[in-house]
Formats: sequence, structure tokens, C-alpha cells
Amino acid sequence: MENSYLHAEITEKILKAFYTVYNTLGYGFLEKVYENAMMLELQEMGFSCKQQQHIDVFYKTNKVGDYFADIIVEDKIIVELKA
Repeated sequence: MENSYLHAEITEKILKAFYTVYNTLGYGFLEKVYENAMMLELQEMGFSCKQQQHIDVFYKTNKVGDYFADIIVEDKIIVELKA
């Protein structure tokens, strides 16, 4: 796998956590179930994670909205889950 993306080592571990969660739970659950399981899996892997973290969204210098990231890993990567 080409590791030319930012924070490649962390990203690969996040993907591994995702596959572990998905292969364990299977399909059909609401997003929140997968989000909670991802939090557990990532924390077991030793990552610092925040769930449903509020982020102000700016356009140029003006605040235009609010965003709630599903999971932020190591204050570097936003994980947005879809189910």
C-alpha cells in the first residue's frame, strides 16, 4: 500500500480498527453502535480519542456553522462514520 497520505501510520491503524469492528458486529446497526465500538477499539489500541467533538466552521474569517466530528484520533484525524 502506498503511504503517501498524511499521518499514514495512524490512518492504517484506524482502518484496521474499522475492519475489526465491522467483522465483529456485522452490518445493520445504527451509526452510533459502530461509533461506540470504534471508540473502544481505538482506545484499546492506545489512541487518544474524542467523540462528538464540536468544531466551529469558518469561511474566510466568518463563522458559518458548527460541526460535530464523530471521532477525532490523536487530535489529528477526523473519523466520520456512515451506516
